[in-house]
Amino acid sequence: MFRIRKLDIFIAKQFGLLFMAAFVICQFVLMMQFLWRYVDELIGKGLSMDILAQFFWYMGLMLMPQAFPLAILLSSLISFGNLGESSELTAIKAAGISLMQAMRSLIVIVIAIACVSFYFQEVIGPRSFISFQQLLLSMKQKNPEVEIPEGIFYDGIPNCNLYVQKKDMDRGVLYGIMIYRMNGGYEDAAVILADSGRIQATAEKKHLLLTLYSGEWFENMRQSGMNVSANIPYRRETFSTKKILLDFDGGFNLAEMGGISADARSKGLGRIIHDLDSIREFNDSVGHQYYYEAQQIVFSRPSLSIADSAKARKATAGKTVMIDSLFEHLTPEQKQRIIATASSDAGVALNNMEFKADYSEWLNKEERLHRMEAINKFTLSLSCIIFFFIGAPLGAIIRKGGLGVPVIISVMVFIVFYILDNTGMRMARIDEWTVWFGKLLGTAVLSPIAIFFTYKANKDSTVFNVDLYKSILMRMLGLRTKRSVMMKEVIIEEPKYEMDAQMLTNITLEIKQYAQHHNLLRWPNPIRVFFHPGDDHEIEHINGVLEVAIEDLSYSRNKHVIMLLNEYPIIATHAHTRPFRHKWLNVVTGVFLPTGIFFYFRMIRFRFRLYKDLQHILQTNEKMTERIHQLL
Repeated sequence: MFRIRKLDIFIAKQFGLLFMAAFVICQFVLMMQFLWRYVDELIGKGLSMDILAQFFWYMGLMLMPQAFPLAILLSSLISFGNLGESSELTAIKAAGISLMQAMRSLIVIVIAIACVSFYFQEVIGPRSFISFQQLLLSMKQKNPEVEIPEGIFYDGIPNCNLYVQKKDMDRGVLYGIMIYRMNGGYEDAAVILADSGRIQATAEKKHLLLTLYSGEWFENMRQSGMNVSANIPYRRETFSTKKILLDFDGGFNLAEMGGISADARSKGLGRIIHDLDSIREFNDSVGHQYYYEAQQIVFSRPSLSIADSAKARKATAGKTVMIDSLFEHLTPEQKQRIIATASSDAGVALNNMEFKADYSEWLNKEERLHRMEAINKFTLSLSCIIFFFIGAPLGAIIRKGGLGVPVIISVMVFIVFYILDNTGMRMARIDEWTVWFGKLLGTAVLSPIAIFFTYKANKDSTVFNVDLYKSILMRMLGLRTKRSVMMKEVIIEEPKYEMDAQMLTNITLEIKQYAQHHNLLRWPNPIRVFFHPGDDHEIEHINGVLEVAIEDLSYSRNKHVIMLLNEYPIIATHAHTRPFRHKWLNVVTGVFLPTGIFFYFRMIRFRFRLYKDLQHILQTNEKMTERIHQLL
């Protein structure tokens, strides 16, 4: 039975305060990052404070599910880092409470936050997205002089298409202006060209005043009811300065939400599943129709006329009719006409197929976006739990609180998740990866990491022991540290110099005998290295006796003896015979050729190093025995 303890309340209170502070910080950072994308729609539009408040409110509601995981990661890291740094976590474990038992109250809280995140994405998020996009579209339609793009036609002004070659925002001047006014319809459009001009809204915000310089005005003078076939009066006007008043409501009006509601982000899970069935059924019907049309492809007109066909049949009467034979019996003019017709038909068919391919790709993209949004509602909620099981164990392992190390680790973990999630989303959107693989990539990578950190923290295992990883790396690369023997401050018993000298003399004899029977400079047989067992017991014995002598001589009061002891190298006793002590590891390494080559040359390097070490031991033994005889 789950019983609330004082420890649960204590940890939950610490986590709750940190979570609220971290959530505010994360929400602010995400909103600022999101704001830079739409800063152009806010500046210079004269928006009122209530419109801006709505803009930031809906933006905050949309970004809350993304702020939850990062806030949980940061707050859990700081919470358990503080407990570890103040030794409270050690006291908890000493009382017989495991890490998982200490985290149980937070697990319940995090699951509740994950449910809240799912509710936001299912109910509040879609509504906020619709309202946000509606506000954004309305902002773009307000004060179009700021929104007019360069190099393309702008149709944001009613009954008018405006083209601007270049804009000078500092002076408010437009260059290379072309205007199509369509007050009487597309057939009677007035074309206005100008070198430069200015555009500004009137005081009542109901019209736009367009001032043009050095231009021309072309317009048909057709009147209503005029016969289409009659001659149409035409007017051309050249002007140095001209002012045009265009109808435009510059006030802030909410745009229609017809296109916004079809977006997958504006739908809940139930509606997405319902619409997916309709989208798939429609896509299948379009695909079957395109397939049927591809099977029924025929040219719209015959390549041979009736007379040409009769001549061709007469010329090939009684023969097996082949297309090439029919073509060869035609005149050069007929051949040229048929080739031109076939080329035109092929071009039409190609354009038709390209259009169908683009439309099919758009339909498939809509289906993928709906599937991605449905999966995203679960993965973003699940990331709250995953980030907690990364942050809490990491805090217990590193035992560092505050805003230093936890913030750095939180940012690194979130960046990895953000890169994986966005990469998977982009690749799934363009149909390079499957939707499931793309959207579950970040979750699939971080879940084993969360399990690993939780296991290590619960077992009190060392994960960030730099010395351990440094030692492993040095052994792999064949690096070693120098011997460091310091003079003892307190010496109870003097070394047995005579015994040590005798041991060093015996080591010298054994090394010379070893050198006669083993040629360390010769390349070993790879088969014996990887597939035959065996260790070099002679080197192990020599090293064991040498270490005993060094340990006894380290109690000497003579500085020269201590200095000579530091000249003895640290010997690797088995690396010159085979890569690993276990036979199966050697076999696997030898079978996998690239790894086997690396460890084979590594072993050769160890053999050469052992040869130099033995020569250096012989020289140092000679110096040490002479020094011992002087002391005696």
